[in-house]
Amino acid sequence: MNYEVLEALGQIAQEKNVNREMVIETLEIGLLSAAKKRFGLGDNVEVNIDQTSGTIEVWAIRKVVNDVDVEDPGLEISLTAAREIDPEAKLDTDLREELQFADFGRNAIQSAKQILIQRVREAEREKIYEDYQGRIGEIISGSVQQISHGDILINLGRTEAVIPLKEQIRKERYRQGDPIRAYLVNVLRTSKGPQVVLSRTHPQFVVRLFQFEVPEIYEGTIEVKAVAREPGERAKIAVFSNDARIDPVGACVGMKGSRVQAVVRELSNERIDIVPWSDDEAIFLSRALSPAVVRRVVVDRRDKKMTAIVDDDQLSLSIGKSGQNARLAAQLTGWKVDIITDTKFQDMQTEKEATFIPLSDVAGIGKVMQERLEESGIVSANDIVRLSLEILTEVPGLGEATAEKVQAAAKEVVSVKVESYREELAKQRAIEAEEKAAREAEEKAAAAKLAEEVAAQAAEEATKEAEAAAENEEASGEGEGEVGEETASTETSDDSQAAPAEDSESEGEAEAVSEPDESTEDAEHKSEDIPEPGGDGENPSESEGEAEAVSEPDESTEDAKQKSEDIPEPGGDGENLSESEGEAEPVSEPAVSPENAKQKTEDIPEPGGDGETPSDEQVEPESDGESPPAQESEGR
Repeated sequence: MNYEVLEALGQIAQEKNVNREMVIETLEIGLLSAAKKRFGLGDNVEVNIDQTSGTIEVWAIRKVVNDVDVEDPGLEISLTAAREIDPEAKLDTDLREELQFADFGRNAIQSAKQILIQRVREAEREKIYEDYQGRIGEIISGSVQQISHGDILINLGRTEAVIPLKEQIRKERYRQGDPIRAYLVNVLRTSKGPQVVLSRTHPQFVVRLFQFEVPEIYEGTIEVKAVAREPGERAKIAVFSNDARIDPVGACVGMKGSRVQAVVRELSNERIDIVPWSDDEAIFLSRALSPAVVRRVVVDRRDKKMTAIVDDDQLSLSIGKSGQNARLAAQLTGWKVDIITDTKFQDMQTEKEATFIPLSDVAGIGKVMQERLEESGIVSANDIVRLSLEILTEVPGLGEATAEKVQAAAKEVVSVKVESYREELAKQRAIEAEEKAAREAEEKAAAAKLAEEVAAQAAEEATKEAEAAAENEEASGEGEGEVGEETASTETSDDSQAAPAEDSESEGEAEAVSEPDESTEDAEHKSEDIPEPGGDGENPSESEGEAEAVSEPDESTEDAKQKSEDIPEPGGDGENLSESEGEAEPVSEPAVSPENAKQKTEDIPEPGGDGETPSDEQVEPESDGESPPAQESEGR
């Protein structure tokens, strides 16, 4: 028993995914071919393969003839040669002769091998073709094996598939080894075997992805009625629920958009619009044009055309980027779609009413033909122009030649009417445009005049504000000048009375009090008011401005007498005047001891006989015996 042969045959069948009987049959064919090539035999060779024991036998069957009658050695054998093989051989009988593999030779065995490989390969290819042919419309998963001339070769394990360039999403980029899923479009027979063609742009690819993500679609509760797609950009699907309790759109979207987002990610962020399907064409179109709002839809079933009427601000949204939304809506509904604004629709209706021409005004249309046309729904010459010849010839009694003549006459009449109407409309619009331009010019002139008035008023207010600011600056400048003059005179007096002022400060430690500004004439007048010594014995001290009295603490009579003796005598090196630059604040003088008061009294010179005023500051004793308050004044 030769189990190795059986094991080898089983392994080949498993690897190539073919039937074992087919492999055994192929081996028999290969051995027959090898025997014919080696021994020159014809169809009289038999090959027996025992599938139980694995024994292989090759037999050559030849007819026994006389030695002199052998004509074809491959089919006939002489009686002498036959009895050497089988002693019981007889004439005109078939002799079975077993052929040994050792006698086949290398070339014959190689030929058998090639036949076996070729037949197994063909069987494998046929099997692959049959398998994938039955899977058309399914999603196939694989890995990127190679990118050649823009085409992506996909390794599917048993075979290779290809995604042509036109079946790829443009913005997708793949590298070798990346996993990929695609829609099986077709399986082709080629000289190299079956060619599996995949696509990622097919509209049904979206449907299959939703079947994976939405159980309701896979079970058939929700149906995907139509799909329109521009790969990589945008897609629209129409869904319908066979169960009134299930919302088809909500089921496809999923919780927080989880289901639809899985499909979007697989399609490289392709936007997907899910709309509910309706058997009413107008309603279906209005939903297909979402997110635009459609006011109404005009359906022309004869031309299978629908006109969507939208507001002026919804026109661009309904058309979409480069007409994308309108194209997808037309693909989804399967109708020709025209989108116009409500204003344009009203103009078209007005023109249609204004240019209406009855059938009786068309040359070549008699009363009978008019009745037949009206029965077919054609009531005006405008309808004849709009319809095609195929539809006109469907009218009973209206042949192709007659239809052409009638349509030509109708076109001539309608074109004249339409041109005259449009000329009048253009003139009217031109007049309206001129009136509008005139109104705009008047409005602009009025606006310009108003602007000039506002500007003039603003300029006038600015001028007034500038004048007021200038007056304020002049007033503030004069005040600063007076303060400067007073400051200069005060500094001059301070320099002349520096020494006496120091003595006065050491005695009383009084603070200076600011006095109001005075003119030079007032200062001279006050200086003349000081009485000369030798009068009534009183020498009061006067201040130039409004000097405030400085309160001194109560002192003894001895201290008051000592202070009165501190007044310098005239005839010295100058006047001993105590000055204050401002209003004096009341300052309490410290207590003076008797020894200090006596020492200070001795330092004061006696008054001389030159007739000068001893001091501008004089202390007058009060009647109750207490020391009088001291009064400081500024001398000039």
